[in-house]
Amino acid sequence: MNPTTRTLSTAEDRREAVLAAAMPIVAERGLKGTPTADVAKAAGISHAYLFRLFPTKNDLTMAVLKRVNQRIYDAFAAAAAKAKETGEDPMMAMGQAYGELLADRELLLLQMHGHAAAAEDETIREVSREGFARLVELVERETGADPQAVGRFFATGMLMNVMAALDAAGAQEHWAQVLTGYCLEADLD
Repeated sequence: MNPTTRTLSTAEDRREAVLAAAMPIVAERGLKGTPTADVAKAAGISHAYLFRLFPTKNDLTMAVLKRVNQRIYDAFAAAAAKAKETGEDPMMAMGQAYGELLADRELLLLQMHGHAAAAEDETIREVSREGFARLVELVERETGADPQAVGRFFATGMLMNVMAALDAAGAQEHWAQVLTGYCLEADLD
């Protein structure tokens, strides 16, 4: 008789599972409107264990936002590295990578919830600031662009967020065509 080997999950594995389960729920319901009981259920753990992994709802929220920020950072870093290898413009490559990320509605909604909540919540504001600080440093380092070009890059990205949230790409109204055209043709140099 062979004893069955049981592999126990580490707390870090469980945290990862909770984050994966939390992201679509938070995207749908918002940072404040997400019941932690629903996250625990989706992750297949008890509500009490959720709070052992993330002692407060705010801790879970911050982890979700940090995950979103890291995903954007990783996409930018990979795009810049690939562009440099092929002799392409790293800023343009990062902009294209961001456009691809925005096709992920979950990521878009998580960002929008985070930006909106930052206006009222200092801890969310700090996570958002840290995310932008890392991205600006990355874009500056990888492109060598001056502050005005970096500012245009991020301004265009924010417009892209709004346009994606409004699903303006398919809209036929003049305003949508003008702004979508700008996002598609933006000179990010």
